[in-house]
Amino acid sequence: MKVAASIFIFFLLLHQPPSASVSPQKSGHRYHPDKPCKRLVLYFHDILFNGTNKANATSAGAAGPTQLGAYQFGLLAVFDDPMTTAPTLASPPVARAQGFYFYDMKSTYNAWFAYTLVFNSTEHKGTVTILGADMMDEKTRDLSVAGGTGDFFMARGVATFATDEVQGFDYFRLKMDIKLYECYN
Repeated sequence: MKVAASIFIFFLLLHQPPSASVSPQKSGHRYHPDKPCKRLVLYFHDILFNGTNKANATSAGAAGPTQLGAYQFGLLAVFDDPMTTAPTLASPPVARAQGFYFYDMKSTYNAWFAYTLVFNSTEHKGTVTILGADMMDEKTRDLSVAGGTGDFFMARGVATFATDEVQGFDYFRLKMDIKLYECYN
């Protein structure tokens, strides 16, 4: 009798849903391919060091351009740029964009970005990692949101770039429309 009862309990437990698993709704996980679970519109301000603007430069060339092509091919810039919610630099920064970009096309301007948005404000804490090709000839370009931490834990989505302003080779501003389609917080 004890063996039959043990087998019955074993099969009963075998057919129960595991109690350790957490459904997406219980964990706060949200995913919808057509509607973002979080959206941020930010402005990326890059001031390239030109030898005289040491006080306000936010990026610097770490490797100079090559002699291949006329589009800065090979230039590698490292940056720590302010991110604002308004297009002016006078706006208070809500995050810092920290990473690098390099020009990787000989026939036109094209850059490849890899950076992290670092948030440390009353509104958001954590990071968002963005990477991909910035095909500057296009009106808008999509780069991948590859993850995040804190308020953006394991976030996935798209950061759409639009060039907002260019001043020579020393300053450019990008409008970034960040749409997160996978959120855990």
